[in-house]
Amino acid sequence: MSERKEGVVAKHQDSDTCWQQFSTDVFELSQRLIERDEHKWALCFQDSYYCAVAFMALAHAGKHLILPSNYQPAALEELSSLFDATLHDGLLDNLFNKPAYKLPLEHCVTGNQCRNKAFSSLVLQDIQLTLFTSGTSDTPKPIEKNLQHLSCEVDQLEALWGPLLGNTIICSTVSHQHIYGLLFRVLWPLCSGRAFERLNLVYPEQVLINAQDNRTLISSPALLKRVDNAEGTGQYRALFSSGGPLPEEAAKSSLQRLGVLPIEVFGSTETGGIAYRQQQAECNLWTLFPCVSARLNPDGCLTIKSPFIFEPQWYDTSDYCQLMPNNQFVLKGRADRVIKIEEKRLSLTEVEKRLSQLQFADESAVVPIIVENRTILCAVITLTPYGDDRIALIGKGKFWIELRKYLREWLEPVGIPRKFRVVNEIPTNSQGKRIQRDLVSLFES
Repeated sequence: MSERKEGVVAKHQDSDTCWQQFSTDVFELSQRLIERDEHKWALCFQDSYYCAVAFMALAHAGKHLILPSNYQPAALEELSSLFDATLHDGLLDNLFNKPAYKLPLEHCVTGNQCRNKAFSSLVLQDIQLTLFTSGTSDTPKPIEKNLQHLSCEVDQLEALWGPLLGNTIICSTVSHQHIYGLLFRVLWPLCSGRAFERLNLVYPEQVLINAQDNRTLISSPALLKRVDNAEGTGQYRALFSSGGPLPEEAAKSSLQRLGVLPIEVFGSTETGGIAYRQQQAECNLWTLFPCVSARLNPDGCLTIKSPFIFEPQWYDTSDYCQLMPNNQFVLKGRADRVIKIEEKRLSLTEVEKRLSQLQFADESAVVPIIVENRTILCAVITLTPYGDDRIALIGKGKFWIELRKYLREWLEPVGIPRKFRVVNEIPTNSQGKRIQRDLVSLFES
């Protein structure tokens, strides 16, 4: 635990939870956990305060922490072989006949043991943590880290942006169940003495209502792209976005509606944070975190050396990049989004970019699908008001012909989607990530 002795840890509506209560809750839970034989514990929480209590209690009990990125019953069952027991705040009910504690605890530790609580110093590299990739194309993959990795990243965040944030309250639209939310909405404020809101802001209207200069927002492109559809304006002290590329229009809209240009953070579950930027000009370079070194591998993909990952040597990413002076680089797309159709290499990112440049389309997601032993491209798109009017005027058949005609100005015939689906919103998971199987399912009927 920290040397911090006072101050508000968490807020919910008009209720504040102070540091003394937090340390008592952590101590009581850690004493119970020490007595348990189970070693690997899954954390499944909606409430970020209970998540923080469970996280620190497990660490002080010397347990292995498991953070499933999704706590839906079927998803947890798929991962159940990886943990021995669960801590939750009412989300679960006798999950798979494994032991589970529900917070808050029904009975408190009493007597001198509670009054004289004292925490021993944690050996951070000895506390193991398992996180999971978002599973955008398959089953989420476990990623092993320890608390030293997270501590290094928290120190880096505070060094970069601590003065900007000051004593602002941290509120969030993203879950603490994955690394971005865990770091930015729970561990960073906890270690730096800032209070955090216990529950998510879910809707753009909530984001606008809560916009004040004494607040910092942790968010994602999935929500920031929807802010322009809600009424009102506000002013956050700072705004962070991660989890995917933020369109330039969404960045500008955030500045107009939320009073601040988003600080975008680029990274992954495997790597932690790699770089950051703000889209202040047409050509926006990413700047490496000061503690991260980078070079390109023979395939032209970014390779990094970072204190946030286990690998002591260089770690290969799947991101095509162009390195620039001053520890900056240009992202040029994902290697795993380049496919081959009829002996031609195609970038799905490039096809999406060309679709989104059309006056008809707002957003797009392109997926390859095998039909009669042949791979074709299919596109899920959201329409602009002009696109809505055009499809109503000329009908779907002529609309798709017209759209393909415009795409031929940039793309070879094999790179033009054969099938389209119009949706109100591109489907994403709780982390704001597009899930390929969900996109593919739109073409199965």
